[in-house]
Amino acid sequence: MLDAVDVQKVAKAFCRTNRDRPRTLKESVLRGWHQRTRVETFWALNDISFGVAPGTMLGIIGNNGAGKSTLLRLIGGVGVPDRGQITVRGRIGALLDLGAGFHPDLTGSENVYVNGAIAGLTRREIEQRFEALVAFAALERFIDSPFRTYSSGMQMRLAFSVAIHTDPEVLLIDEVLAVGDFAFQRKCVERIAQFKADGCAILFVSHDTTQIKQLCDKAIWLRAGEIVARGVPETVVDRYLSEAADETRRRTPTTQPALVTPDGATMQVRQNRFGSLELQIVRVGLFDSTGALVTELKSGAELYVHIDYRAPEPVPSPIFGVYISREDNFNCVNLSTAEAGLDLGPAAREGRITLRIDHLDLTEGRYFVDVGVYERNWSHAYDYHWHVYPLTVRGSIGKHGIVCPPHQWQAPLATPHPADKPGSRTG
Repeated sequence: MLDAVDVQKVAKAFCRTNRDRPRTLKESVLRGWHQRTRVETFWALNDISFGVAPGTMLGIIGNNGAGKSTLLRLIGGVGVPDRGQITVRGRIGALLDLGAGFHPDLTGSENVYVNGAIAGLTRREIEQRFEALVAFAALERFIDSPFRTYSSGMQMRLAFSVAIHTDPEVLLIDEVLAVGDFAFQRKCVERIAQFKADGCAILFVSHDTTQIKQLCDKAIWLRAGEIVARGVPETVVDRYLSEAADETRRRTPTTQPALVTPDGATMQVRQNRFGSLELQIVRVGLFDSTGALVTELKSGAELYVHIDYRAPEPVPSPIFGVYISREDNFNCVNLSTAEAGLDLGPAAREGRITLRIDHLDLTEGRYFVDVGVYERNWSHAYDYHWHVYPLTVRGSIGKHGIVCPPHQWQAPLATPHPADKPGSRTG
């Protein structure tokens, strides 16, 4: 069987102008016209080859700037390679930039028709899918409201739902499985697994290495536009994480400042703290919806994670991450500012960043909230706190699995068995 996606010796170059180039006509004249056109060639991809068979899922990992998104865009037809060849057999569905193409003044319904048509669906096909599409996004009450009135989570849910209702034979996913709450994320993962079972070839770019391991059949690791490892996801991911961890440990100082707890006390976490400390996490607090400091929370409740930091020297575009793991180190939640599409710019000397989780839909148990801040290309951690902040989740109906989404059972009234009727006897 032919591969659904066949990439052979693909290379892609971009031109970067000189940083100190003239920015006005006057500067060009005064400094010389030749400086305006001085450029540098940057190879985003170099000699990339692989194939993806129908019904398989390929995970693509690597630091920011490694060429992952460029690769997916070339496969999706956004641009052409400078060398090599890309062959795609089948209809492409792309989850590359959720929300792009949605007009803020149109209603959700109108945006569905516009973006469905852009994806290649006829009006009749959109009408046939409309109710299921809206139900998947859980936006029945708001579908006729202007798109600009939607929260960011609602916008992402609608965009994701439109994208997956185009019946793709090749699906491209670039860092978009962190949309919505945990229940919606689980629904997205289940739908993608169904695509795979139906024979869809899937390429999945993500920094969430746990999802790469759980969902993918194979993986490749890109570094500076080249493939440095390929094969079984567990093996590739472990090599990738090992390199980043080694670099973080190499940069971790032997003496570290104490942390401040939310109640004002200090603590030392030398055995559970790693990073170069160019940017330091000085205080972490877990709070509920009332603003109370918590170490225990009811399943489904709101959780706020406040991270106070200090940067002795300017740090460009740091990435903050929050992870929730079980005592056995199984990673249940993996969230970062990078995956949310946030570029924080230069870090202030001191500041606070807050993560709000609308519904902590985890099953009952004991967890740890791990926090970290990373170099903008994920090359190493500035500061990472592992298993320092415990959180107990109580009161979920389900006791098994990881996620316990809000739910209820409905069933018609059952007809009693004769043996259950009053006065009946058996034997």
